[in-house]
Amino acid sequence: MNTLIYKGYTARIDFDDRDNTLVGRLLGIQDIICFHADNVTDLHEAFEEAVDDYLEACEKIGKAPEKPASGKLLLRVPPELHAAALVKAQSVGKSLNQWAIEALNREISA
Repeated sequence: MNTLIYKGYTARIDFDDRDNTLVGRLLGIQDIICFHADNVTDLHEAFEEAVDDYLEACEKIGKAPEKPASGKLLLRVPPELHAAALVKAQSVGKSLNQWAIEALNREISA
């Protein structure tokens, strides 16, 4: 997946072969922020402009801009998996939270 990052926002970049353009959309927020360009240089500019416009629009209407992640992650897992993860974390002397953070980091880095 091709992405761009600016001011903490990440955009996914796709190629639209119907219009022969590069298309981007911000990830991780409910608001729909999209942009497009015909080349990579213009795409970078369009992305930064889209983020800046979003932040400016939020400020104008008094809305807090959405952030891609709050740092809180709620997972619903089968009780057996929850119990096994808890035992594994305790067996290595860690809290379930710390063990899960390390497991997620390993998976993302892989």
